[in-house]
Amino acid sequence: MSFRARFITRPLFGWARSILPPMSDTEREAIEAGNVWWDAELFTGTPDWERLLATPPATLTEEEQAFLDGPVAELCEMLDDWHINWKLHDLPQEVWDFIREKRFFGMIIPKEYGGLGFSAFAHSEVIRKVSTASVTGAVSIMVPNSLGPGELLMQFGTKEQRDYWLPRLARGEEIPCFGLTSPDAGSDAAAMTDTGVVTRGMHEGEEVLGIRLNFSKRYITLSPIATVIGLAFKMKDPDHLLGSKEDLGITVALIPADTPGVTRGERHIPAMTFFQNGPVHGEDVFVPLSAIIGGEEQIGKGWKMLMSALAAGRGISLPSLSSAAASFAARTTGAYSRIRHQFNLPVGKFEGVQEHLAQLAGTAYQLDAARRMTCASLDQGYKSGVIAAIMKAHATYRMRESVNDAYDIHSGKAVIDGPKNYLGNLYRAVPVGITVEGANILTRNLMIYGQGAIRAHPFILKEMMALSETDRDKGIREFDEAFWGHVGHAIKNGFKAIGRGWTFGRFAPAPEEAGDLAVHYRQLSRYSSAFAVVSDLALLTLGGSLKRKERLSARLGDILSELYLLSATLKRFEVDGKPAADRPLVDYTFARGTKAIGTAFAELLDNLPSRPAAWLAKFMLFPFGARRSGPSDNLAQICAEILLEPSETRERLTSGLYLGEGQPNAAISHLERAFKLVVEVEPLRRKLREAKVKNPDEAAKKGLISEEEASRLKEAEAAADLVIAVDAFPGEAFTHGSALPDERDHAPSNAASNVHDLKRTA
Repeated sequence: MSFRARFITRPLFGWARSILPPMSDTEREAIEAGNVWWDAELFTGTPDWERLLATPPATLTEEEQAFLDGPVAELCEMLDDWHINWKLHDLPQEVWDFIREKRFFGMIIPKEYGGLGFSAFAHSEVIRKVSTASVTGAVSIMVPNSLGPGELLMQFGTKEQRDYWLPRLARGEEIPCFGLTSPDAGSDAAAMTDTGVVTRGMHEGEEVLGIRLNFSKRYITLSPIATVIGLAFKMKDPDHLLGSKEDLGITVALIPADTPGVTRGERHIPAMTFFQNGPVHGEDVFVPLSAIIGGEEQIGKGWKMLMSALAAGRGISLPSLSSAAASFAARTTGAYSRIRHQFNLPVGKFEGVQEHLAQLAGTAYQLDAARRMTCASLDQGYKSGVIAAIMKAHATYRMRESVNDAYDIHSGKAVIDGPKNYLGNLYRAVPVGITVEGANILTRNLMIYGQGAIRAHPFILKEMMALSETDRDKGIREFDEAFWGHVGHAIKNGFKAIGRGWTFGRFAPAPEEAGDLAVHYRQLSRYSSAFAVVSDLALLTLGGSLKRKERLSARLGDILSELYLLSATLKRFEVDGKPAADRPLVDYTFARGTKAIGTAFAELLDNLPSRPAAWLAKFMLFPFGARRSGPSDNLAQICAEILLEPSETRERLTSGLYLGEGQPNAAISHLERAFKLVVEVEPLRRKLREAKVKNPDEAAKKGLISEEEASRLKEAEAAADLVIAVDAFPGEAFTHGSALPDERDHAPSNAASNVHDLKRTA
């Protein structure tokens, strides 16, 4: 042991160990689950931009593209969201049959087991398209392909389990669900009260060693129709049938839904979006030990398994739906703003409306960029829980912002429900996305930075592992290496951050091929080094209490999230070939993002308990203030007008959506047709305005336009009127009570076929 380790590090080691809470095996496994990628680069303070640019972009194989052009397009044509939600309260039987036949449930299952074996990007593209046809359809498909038995079996299942279950899941012979959330535990899965006690019982006529389960889960998607249930529970061995330990930890098992004691079939109604969702209960349910996913070796490792699976699923499904919603809101709102006229002008020409249109365009561009980059990293084998948390929280937050912007502009058109309303179901889906798979408040305040500081920081995890080492001398040696490496890193990064802060990032690193984009790369390099310095200051001054300072942790997480999302924006622009017409979207996104970063830094330093540390950070990093102005009015206008005119940029911005192809009477088809016609006749409308003639027939009689041109004008006006119209129903349709079940309908049911038949409202 070196002199430094013996006389300097040893006392530090003892002090740090005395204040560090002991790390349980479950906590250690959860921290070690998955890996890191660009999140770790951002924590270094000097991201390797060449590494980011060298990452292969997300692409589709010919087979994956054919699936999107064939079965996915065909499925979208079968989906009538109004009919599904307000009349059937479920997908039609022919849709369920089609989903099974075309193996939508087996997108992530390898071909050797009968699945489609698709990439993360293909999975994302399928969800993107289907979700703009029907949220209910998309959720029904996404859940078995994200957090579900299939993902867990592929990663952790025994050969026998994979060989038996995966082909059945791929073919749709089994419908899976996963029971995680307990009524008392909520997002705190470690507090679940669901138990499995090791005991002996009868299975298939023989007495075997197994588990007796008692559980109550809720919010479980597909549970009313599931045939097999993935279940997380706390496993106990009070009689020591497996060994000396009594509390064995969180464990995951796979249970046939017809196992005696299992009750499921009742339905929840998630914000009036009628995907199959409900509770599942079990009383004295006995299953053999072979039901544990991965067998006895995986007893007590359920939390690690779930964190590993979530790192992939949370980064694909909900971000894909959110990105699709943002792009759909941008396209439809731009079209509606061009069609809808007030004071003889399209409403999209008013500056107040353009402010929201610009936000829609910028958000659609950035979310799709982040979705693509995240899928690319997953397809490269990276499974970062930090990035998954960033994507889940900020994609769903931005979905809410985009749908609200769309509502502000559509106004009464979006408020009135009916088949003509193409935004209503997206609006109802917003709170579902924000609260499921870990509520966003928890994710933003605790998970993004809390997990990132441990997992993605270059030294903190090494220091924690050294402090928890049972061999004290070994722990001191490892801590000595990690701690002094951390000190050197902090000093070096501090000097970099000072230089970048005082020069506004003018000389910060940027890739050689950046060209005039270098200004954006340099700003991200500047903010990354500032983030690393402030992060170390917060950890140094607050220590373990930082996790209880949730607002500070949230702001640090916001900075990390913006750095990731802006990195993805640059990556997308490079991958697309730097089209000049797209550059305003990049500039707008950066102006908004750097404003958010500056605000987060300012609020963080204003509230850091150690005032000397805060003053030092302000002097070092932001001598002229941290807050930045947002996009200019001129830039916002340019971005807004992208949504008002047909162009390649508009098509790139909203690619991969379902726009009513094959459904000529759908509301979105009417909108697309009206937009095209209104744009085509705009020169004719201008001619009539200049002549102060309103009627096309009168204009034709005066010789201002031809009869054919008058006919085209009337066709465009009729198409616009059809889009602007809203639904109205006969008054007697509402005279027989509400659409919700009355007290007589509340008796619990054990059969999926007996779900409550909600009364029609129209």
